[in-house]
Amino acid sequence: MADATHKFLDSKVLNKITRLDLKARHIVEGFMGGMHKSPYHGFSVEFAEHREYAPGDDLKHLDWKVFGRSDRLFIKEYELETNLRSHILLDTSESMDYGGRETTKLELASHIAASMAYLILKQQDSVGMVCFDKEVKTFIPTSSSMGHLRPILGTLAQAEGKNKTDLGAVLNALAERIQRRGLIILISDLFDRPEVILKSLQHFSHKRHDVIVFHVLDEYELTFPFERMTLFEGLEEYPKQLVDPRSLRKAYLAEVNQFCEEIRKGCVKQMVDYVRISTDQDLDVELTKYLAGRLSIRGKLT
Repeated sequence: MADATHKFLDSKVLNKITRLDLKARHIVEGFMGGMHKSPYHGFSVEFAEHREYAPGDDLKHLDWKVFGRSDRLFIKEYELETNLRSHILLDTSESMDYGGRETTKLELASHIAASMAYLILKQQDSVGMVCFDKEVKTFIPTSSSMGHLRPILGTLAQAEGKNKTDLGAVLNALAERIQRRGLIILISDLFDRPEVILKSLQHFSHKRHDVIVFHVLDEYELTFPFERMTLFEGLEEYPKQLVDPRSLRKAYLAEVNQFCEEIRKGCVKQMVDYVRISTDQDLDVELTKYLAGRLSIRGKLT
């Protein structure tokens, strides 16, 4: 694996979270391997569908007839092998490129995406990834092969924060595109109107997906530590503003806290997991704390 693809895999993070079992909160479609519950019982192993070949897949499951007709490689997938399917949705809009110190929101989000993908694949479940801004930029189909980590990490290594975002439109389109219910992991700074975000998340809930939202923010966005007259550069086509931050701090922080709380309460109401992480927090600690809590709640429900 190229060095560039290693940059978002922090061994400290992975060593902790791989000891935890990410369990789906709801029963999802297909036979579940290992710890996952299945809604189906007593079926024999039957062909379910095709999916595109990914490096590391077992070649014995290649469908050569399809290859002969289309000159493309597809894997036969069977009901017994259809485990939990997860999709990581990564916001790569321009606002994600902001960082008050050394780490940008996009870099933090990429570390989260890489760690969650690794954990899911380690469980022998399937994961795919979507990068988006105002539209879908990259759509990597799901696979349960550890070799599938290579294209995911390669995409993360090349991700750049550009363009405006249209979170509501993109999420609604993806809710229609991702047909098979499973786990949806959204990683974003959620720069859109709360009602738009919550309505699009509800779209996934109506499709019976289990949803996790990682709300990624920069520490400066949460503390607004500026003291002197400052020229703030607008992102996503907003103009530059020269302001006295001391006169704005109280109102700004109240607005940010209200925004985060509105999103959090809306997620709780929809039974969507909401996790706020900022660039000054230790990712290994925050991910471990969240996954341990999720596992504890899951254990009480079963």
